Amino acid sequence: MRGQCISMSDHKAQETGALADRWRTNTHVPVMPAEVLELLGIRPGGTYVDATLGAGGHASLICAAVGAEGRVVGIDWDPDALRVAHGRLAEWGDRVVLRRGNFRDMGVILRGLGIRGVDGVLMDLGVSSLQLADTRRGFSFRGEGDLDMRMDPSLSLTAAQILNSAEMDELTSIFGQLGEIRRARALARAVIKRRQIAPLRTVADLAEVANEVLGGAGARRLHAATNVFRALRMTVNAELENLRAGLEEALRVLWPEGRLVVISFHSLEDRLVKDCFRRHEGRRMSLPEGGQRVVFDPPRVRILTRKPLIPRADELRMNPRARSAKLRAAERVENGA
Repeated sequence: MRGQCISMSDHKAQETGALADRWRTNTHVPVMPAEVLELLGIRPGGTYVDATLGAGGHASLICAAVGAEGRVVGIDWDPDALRVAHGRLAEWGDRVVLRRGNFRDMGVILRGLGIRGVDGVLMDLGVSSLQLADTRRGFSFRGEGDLDMRMDPSLSLTAAQILNSAEMDELTSIFGQLGEIRRARALARAVIKRRQIAPLRTVADLAEVANEVLGGAGARRLHAATNVFRALRMTVNAELENLRAGLEEALRVLWPEGRLVVISFHSLEDRLVKDCFRRHEGRRMSLPEGGQRVVFDPPRVRILTRKPLIPRADELRMNPRARSAKLRAAERVENGA
């Protein structure tokens, strides 16, 4: 599936229309658009990668900024997202090319297009509005869909398979480490008890168990099931492993002065981004003979955001889903692509 081209002729127009309707109904809005464009430092005629294309909101803005001689490569491993983005970005013609794949394979995809390096990469992490809107896929606990949660339908394991087969320690680790749930072991125990009666198959099954153990939303901002679903989704899609590899790949494909912009939505993602940027920025190490030298993981970067940017109040009024977003950016300063 690596680097597969998306073609509208491969799919029924009716299905594509339904996907587009769900996107419009849920008013997909790109997160922090002004900040993204500013920190990417768009150069007319440059080449940019939207490595998490989604419905194409950010990519459309980048296409407008690069001008007629510019090029935008959109990558997503969700075929539904690519179909919707294909329609949204059609106005830009040859200025944009879409490929199906994981951002950890960015270099392979770009080489397949004859692109040796790029001027900027955007990674907007997590689940998209389109995926949340499609209740059949199980990303949201507010629906009746199956416990699937695969961003790429060709992945082998679904959320239901993990829930119904994992041992106590594995489930505890998933809920505790990825979901950051304090009562992770109690939740794992309840899942195992429930599946002994009948397998967990739908989002309602899991939401019911989560509510029994953790309680409902109450006065809290987040519903109890929110972090449970996030933990399972991250496990199904190996999100942290792919993010580690994808960050390194993005830095490798940048030309000198090229920029990487990353939007994350929870602390585990943000920590990985921050740590990656710091390793590549380097630190000063004292030498036994006196003096200092900078030690860093190549390629070296200059961090553009010492603290992550967060959405402005006016954006949050229009797009409450952006409330947990954090944006970090870095610029490659040497060791060209």
